[in-house]
Amino acid sequence: MTEPRIPTIDLRLWSPGDPAARATVAAMVDKALQSAGFLLVTGHGVDPGLRGRIREAAGEFFRLPESSKERYAVRVGGRGWLGPGAEANAYAEGTESPPDLKESLSFAADEPTGDAAVDAEWFLPNTWPDEVPGLKALVETYLAQMRELSDRLLGLLGVALGRQETFFTRHTGHPTWGFNINWYPGRDRLGDPQPGQFRIGPHTDFGTVTVLDRQAGKGGLQVFTDEGGWEDAPYDPEAFTVNIGDLMARWTGDRWRSGRHRVLPPPADAPAEELISLVYFYECDPGTDVLGIDSHTYLRAQLDAITAG
Repeated sequence: MTEPRIPTIDLRLWSPGDPAARATVAAMVDKALQSAGFLLVTGHGVDPGLRGRIREAAGEFFRLPESSKERYAVRVGGRGWLGPGAEANAYAEGTESPPDLKESLSFAADEPTGDAAVDAEWFLPNTWPDEVPGLKALVETYLAQMRELSDRLLGLLGVALGRQETFFTRHTGHPTWGFNINWYPGRDRLGDPQPGQFRIGPHTDFGTVTVLDRQAGKGGLQVFTDEGGWEDAPYDPEAFTVNIGDLMARWTGDRWRSGRHRVLPPPADAPAEELISLVYFYECDPGTDVLGIDSHTYLRAQLDAITAG
């Protein structure tokens, strides 16, 4: 049997410090990130019940009338509600496409650094919808766990690259991050997609590492590799789907590839299918130089590039 292009990594084999187990895990990660840029990760310790409660609360918000959601509306990169037609991820690849078929609640880093200019762009307060008062505590608990998990993953990536475990985490003392709760309604709400329209169009992520909690569905995640073309991403309800972005690929001298992916349109044969994904984008400290590129100048340009309308 051939090894899967997207393997499942059990972090419990990484954490105890068994040198042989750690070497095996690091080699698997290195190989997968050269091919697909994606992993599944288990043994992470994040409560699945918490993820379910976030979905329930966010679902209450998304099903409100658009007039109620409109007062939280923001552009891509803002903190609030990204409504229908706000974003077209395929634009980042230079592809003209209809807007993505999703809505998002977006949150981002909010603990000031003390540098007024940096804080004004990257560390602003988040907006929490009054209509779902329980969402704030749930999300903040989840975000604390995501930051801890992301630093564990970056430690693993440092070793997988043949460097020190702190090779990446030395640049995450006060990092930026983004968190999107993405709602993908079904055709029963949206009608039929336009030609070439996706829930999220083909793209690569822009930063260092993305940690995704997703639901299974016919209109779900696909990953592109040179060997297999577009394929459905493997799914495990216990696992997070992890991929690296453009900055991480550059940081490795393009040894690893930024994981290209898309989310399929809502399926015609399951018109009521709706999915909610929790997407955590972990970045680095503002001003980090990634082989000659200012990391946050690049991130801002890419966020601007996918803004539709």
